[in-house]
Amino acid sequence: MLPFIFPGYLFGSVPFGLLLTRLAGLGDIRSIGSGNIGATNVLRTGNKGLAAATLLLDAGKGAFAVAVFRYLGPPDAALWSGLGAVIGHLFPVWLGFRGGKGVATGLGVLLAAAWPVFAGFARMSSLASLAALAAAPFAAVFLASSEITWLALAIALLIIARHHENIRRLIAGTEPRIGQRKANQGPA
Repeated sequence: MLPFIFPGYLFGSVPFGLLLTRLAGLGDIRSIGSGNIGATNVLRTGNKGLAAATLLLDAGKGAFAVAVFRYLGPPDAALWSGLGAVIGHLFPVWLGFRGGKGVATGLGVLLAAAWPVFAGFARMSSLASLAALAAAPFAAVFLASSEITWLALAIALLIIARHHENIRRLIAGTEPRIGQRKANQGPA
């Protein structure tokens, strides 16, 4: 288990949103919006291309963690590596264990581990992504193995827990929409 979670964690801990915004001369993405390193916060810089690249790279690192160990380890190695990638994105050691929200990485893991589970949720974002991730374990019961079901459940629980502040704001009706300006923030 640990020999496969750790490399997955390292893949997942690469902060693509932070790296891309710094390379683009936009500074530290953690200083704007939600302070997270993911695609939604990169979009708040106004650079849609960087946001799209962040989304693809974050999903890609999850898929990569699964793909590598599908061929290099025992049958469950890919699943443990995928879980490690999600944990790495949420809590990267390089950033003091303060990472992104994990939606793209989690969906990338599910895409590589069991694409039918992923297929129904590929175009969803925000609240819909959380709902999709919550539904993924149920879909996996019918579309994949019990191991994939447990992986989908673990990913869903981690990501939903990481979104606790967003969920509180959704319930209160104060969660900003993508592209919406906050009162003390610059251009969306």
